[in-house]
Amino acid sequence: MKMPKVVIAILNWNGKSWLQKFLPSVLATQYPNFEVLVIDNASTDDSVDFVTENYPQVAQVLNDKNYGFACGYNEGLKDISGDYFAILNSDVEVTPEWLDSMVDLLERNPDIGACQPKLLAYNEKNSFEYAGASGGFIDWYGFPFCRGRIFDTSEKDSGQYDEARPVFWATGAALFIRVKLFEEHSGFDADFFAHMEEIDLCWRLQNAGHQIWVEPKSVVYH
Repeated sequence: MKMPKVVIAILNWNGKSWLQKFLPSVLATQYPNFEVLVIDNASTDDSVDFVTENYPQVAQVLNDKNYGFACGYNEGLKDISGDYFAILNSDVEVTPEWLDSMVDLLERNPDIGACQPKLLAYNEKNSFEYAGASGGFIDWYGFPFCRGRIFDTSEKDSGQYDEARPVFWATGAALFIRVKLFEEHSGFDADFFAHMEEIDLCWRLQNAGHQIWVEPKSVVYH
Protein backbone atom coordinates (compact mmCIF):
# COMPACT_ATOMS: atom_id res chain seq x y z
CA MET A 1 0.00 0.00 0.00
CA LYS A 2 1.31 3.44 -0.96
CA MET A 3 2.38 5.55 1.98
CA PRO A 4 0.70 8.98 2.23
CA LYS A 5 2.88 11.78 0.90
CA VAL A 6 4.03 14.39 3.41
CA VAL A 7 5.27 17.80 2.28
CA ILE A 8 7.51 19.33 4.93
CA ALA A 9 7.10 23.06 4.32
CA ILE A 10 9.60 25.51 5.82
CA LEU A 11 9.06 29.25 5.49
CA ASN A 12 12.26 31.26 5.19
CA TRP A 13 13.09 34.95 5.32
CA ASN A 14 16.79 35.79 5.57
CA GLY A 15 17.27 32.62 7.57
CA LYS A 16 20.32 31.04 5.97
CA SER A 17 21.86 30.36 9.39
CA TRP A 18 18.76 28.44 10.50
CA LEU A 19 18.71 26.42 7.29
CA GLN A 20 22.38 25.59 7.71
CA LYS A 21 21.80 24.42 11.25
CA PHE A 22 18.48 22.60 11.04
CA LEU A 23 17.83 21.50 7.47
CA PRO A 24 20.12 18.44 7.83
CA SER A 25 17.89 17.00 10.59
CA VAL A 26 14.81 17.50 8.39
CA LEU A 27 16.45 15.71 5.47
CA ALA A 28 17.35 12.84 7.82
CA THR A 29 13.64 12.14 8.38
CA GLN A 30 13.09 8.39 8.02
CA TYR A 31 9.48 8.42 6.88
CA PRO A 32 9.50 6.80 3.41
CA ASN A 33 7.39 9.27 1.41
CA PHE A 34 8.19 12.91 2.06
CA GLU A 35 9.59 15.93 0.29
CA VAL A 36 11.04 19.12 1.71
CA LEU A 37 9.84 22.47 0.42
CA VAL A 38 11.43 25.79 1.36
CA ILE A 39 9.12 28.76 0.80
CA ASP A 40 11.20 31.90 0.54
CA ASN A 41 9.61 35.24 1.48
CA ALA A 42 11.81 37.38 -0.82
CA SER A 43 14.97 37.00 1.28
CA THR A 44 17.76 39.52 0.75
CA ASP A 45 20.49 37.21 2.03
CA ASP A 46 21.79 34.27 0.00
CA SER A 47 19.35 31.72 1.46
CA VAL A 48 18.00 30.70 -1.94
CA ASP A 49 21.45 30.19 -3.46
CA PHE A 50 22.56 28.27 -0.37
CA VAL A 51 19.69 25.79 -0.68
CA THR A 52 20.10 25.48 -4.45
CA GLU A 53 23.81 24.79 -4.24
CA ASN A 54 23.88 22.54 -1.17
CA TYR A 55 20.49 20.81 -1.19
CA PRO A 56 19.34 20.39 -4.80
CA GLN A 57 16.82 17.76 -3.64
CA VAL A 58 14.93 20.47 -1.74
CA ALA A 59 12.17 22.18 -3.73
CA GLN A 60 11.78 25.94 -3.43
CA VAL A 61 8.92 28.36 -3.98
CA LEU A 62 10.03 31.98 -4.29
CA ASN A 63 7.43 34.47 -3.11
CA ASP A 64 7.68 37.91 -4.70
CA LYS A 65 7.68 39.74 -1.35
CA ASN A 66 7.68 39.13 2.39
CA TYR A 67 4.09 38.07 3.01
CA GLY A 68 4.66 37.22 6.66
CA PHE A 69 4.01 33.83 8.21
CA ALA A 70 0.34 33.29 7.44
CA CYS A 71 0.12 34.57 3.88
CA GLY A 72 3.65 33.38 3.15
CA TYR A 73 2.58 29.80 3.70
CA ASN A 74 -0.69 30.33 1.83
CA GLU A 75 1.17 31.65 -1.21
CA GLY A 76 3.85 28.99 -1.06
CA LEU A 77 1.50 26.04 -0.68
CA LYS A 78 -1.28 26.99 -3.07
CA ASP A 79 0.03 24.83 -5.94
CA ILE A 80 1.59 22.04 -3.86
CA SER A 81 0.04 18.57 -3.82
CA GLY A 82 0.29 15.85 -1.21
CA ASP A 83 -1.70 14.15 1.53
CA TYR A 84 -0.32 16.05 4.51
CA PHE A 85 1.50 19.31 5.10
CA ALA A 86 4.05 19.36 7.92
CA ILE A 87 4.41 23.10 8.47
CA LEU A 88 7.73 23.54 10.23
CA ASN A 89 9.63 26.53 11.58
CA SER A 90 13.11 26.89 10.13
CA ASP A 91 14.64 26.87 13.64
CA VAL A 92 13.31 23.44 14.63
CA GLU A 93 15.38 20.29 14.95
CA VAL A 94 13.36 17.16 14.22
CA THR A 95 13.98 13.59 15.25
CA PRO A 96 14.31 10.90 12.57
CA GLU A 97 10.90 9.29 13.20
CA TRP A 98 8.95 12.46 13.97
CA LEU A 99 6.52 12.00 11.07
CA ASP A 100 5.65 8.33 11.52
CA SER A 101 3.43 8.55 14.59
CA MET A 102 1.60 11.65 13.34
CA VAL A 103 0.83 10.02 9.99
CA ASP A 104 -0.32 6.89 11.80
CA LEU A 105 -2.58 8.90 14.14
CA LEU A 106 -4.37 10.70 11.30
CA GLU A 107 -4.56 7.65 9.06
CA ARG A 108 -6.31 5.71 11.84
CA ASN A 109 -8.60 8.60 12.83
CA PRO A 110 -10.34 10.37 9.94
CA ASP A 111 -12.04 12.81 12.35
CA ILE A 112 -8.65 14.33 13.25
CA GLY A 113 -7.82 17.22 10.94
CA ALA A 114 -4.50 18.36 12.38
CA CYS A 115 -2.02 17.50 15.09
CA GLN A 116 1.33 18.48 16.51
CA PRO A 117 4.33 16.71 18.04
CA LYS A 118 5.73 17.32 21.49
CA LEU A 119 7.88 20.46 21.44
CA LEU A 120 10.89 20.52 23.73
CA ALA A 121 13.43 23.31 24.10
CA TYR A 122 16.44 23.00 21.82
CA ASN A 123 18.81 24.42 24.45
CA GLU A 124 17.24 22.53 27.36
CA LYS A 125 16.00 19.28 25.93
CA ASN A 126 14.32 18.02 29.11
CA SER A 127 12.02 21.07 29.26
CA PHE A 128 8.94 21.99 27.26
CA GLU A 129 9.24 24.77 24.68
CA TYR A 130 7.16 27.93 24.79
CA ALA A 131 5.75 27.76 21.26
CA GLY A 132 3.62 24.65 21.66
CA ALA A 133 4.83 22.31 24.41
CA SER A 134 2.41 19.33 24.39
CA GLY A 135 -0.72 20.85 22.90
CA GLY A 136 -2.54 24.15 23.23
CA PHE A 137 -5.72 25.40 24.91
CA ILE A 138 -7.43 28.76 25.58
CA ASP A 139 -8.72 29.88 28.97
CA TRP A 140 -11.94 31.74 29.77
CA TYR A 141 -10.24 35.08 29.17
CA GLY A 142 -8.85 34.21 25.75
CA PHE A 143 -5.27 33.55 26.87
CA PRO A 144 -3.61 30.66 24.99
CA PHE A 145 -1.58 28.19 27.04
CA CYS A 146 -0.12 24.74 26.59
CA ARG A 147 0.28 21.54 28.51
CA GLY A 148 3.76 22.13 29.84
CA ARG A 149 3.79 25.92 29.48
CA ILE A 150 1.68 28.65 31.06
CA PHE A 151 2.68 32.25 30.29
CA ASP A 152 6.49 32.31 30.65
CA THR A 153 6.78 29.22 32.83
CA SER A 154 7.80 25.96 31.14
CA GLU A 155 7.80 22.63 32.93
CA LYS A 156 10.37 19.89 32.89
CA ASP A 157 9.28 16.96 30.77
CA SER A 158 8.95 13.88 32.97
CA GLY A 159 6.38 12.12 30.82
CA GLN A 160 3.42 13.85 32.46
CA TYR A 161 1.89 14.80 29.07
CA ASP A 162 2.82 11.76 27.04
CA GLU A 163 -0.67 10.61 26.07
CA ALA A 164 -2.05 11.44 22.64
CA ARG A 165 -5.25 13.43 23.12
CA PRO A 166 -7.46 16.18 21.71
CA VAL A 167 -6.33 19.77 22.25
CA PHE A 168 -7.75 23.13 21.20
CA TRP A 169 -4.88 24.23 18.98
CA ALA A 170 -1.72 22.79 17.51
CA THR A 171 1.35 24.95 17.22
CA GLY A 172 2.30 26.56 13.91
CA ALA A 173 5.95 25.77 14.72
CA ALA A 174 5.26 22.14 13.79
CA LEU A 175 1.71 21.84 12.46
CA PHE A 176 0.70 18.59 10.76
CA ILE A 177 -2.49 19.01 8.73
CA ARG A 178 -4.42 17.29 5.97
CA VAL A 179 -3.76 19.05 2.66
CA LYS A 180 -7.43 18.79 1.70
CA LEU A 181 -8.51 20.63 4.84
CA PHE A 182 -5.84 23.30 4.53
CA GLU A 183 -7.12 24.03 1.04
CA GLU A 184 -10.83 23.79 1.91
CA HIS A 185 -10.39 26.31 4.73
CA SER A 186 -8.19 28.66 2.67
CA GLY A 187 -5.17 28.04 4.87
CA PHE A 188 -4.21 30.64 7.45
CA ASP A 189 -6.07 33.92 7.82
CA ALA A 190 -3.56 36.38 6.33
CA ASP A 191 -4.86 39.18 8.56
CA PHE A 192 -2.84 37.66 11.39
CA PHE A 193 0.46 38.12 9.45
CA ALA A 194 2.32 36.23 12.19
CA HIS A 195 1.25 34.74 15.57
CA MET A 196 -2.16 33.32 16.54
CA GLU A 197 -2.86 32.23 12.96
CA GLU A 198 -2.63 28.55 13.91
CA ILE A 199 -5.12 29.01 16.76
CA ASP A 200 -7.57 30.61 14.37
CA LEU A 201 -7.14 27.82 11.80
CA CYS A 202 -7.56 25.09 14.43
CA TRP A 203 -10.67 26.85 15.75
CA ARG A 204 -12.16 26.94 12.25
CA LEU A 205 -11.36 23.27 11.71
CA GLN A 206 -13.13 22.36 14.93
CA ASN A 207 -16.16 24.42 13.97
CA ALA A 208 -16.30 22.30 10.82
CA GLY A 209 -16.29 19.08 12.86
CA HIS A 210 -12.60 18.15 12.82
CA GLN A 211 -10.53 17.34 15.89
CA ILE A 212 -7.09 18.72 16.79
CA TRP A 213 -4.69 16.42 18.61
CA VAL A 214 -1.21 16.23 20.05
CA GLU A 215 0.90 13.11 19.46
CA PRO A 216 3.76 13.17 22.00
CA LYS A 217 5.39 10.06 20.50
CA SER A 218 6.62 12.53 17.92
CA VAL A 219 9.27 14.87 19.34
CA VAL A 220 10.94 17.99 17.95
CA TYR A 221 13.22 20.63 19.50
CA HIS A 222 12.61 24.35 19.10
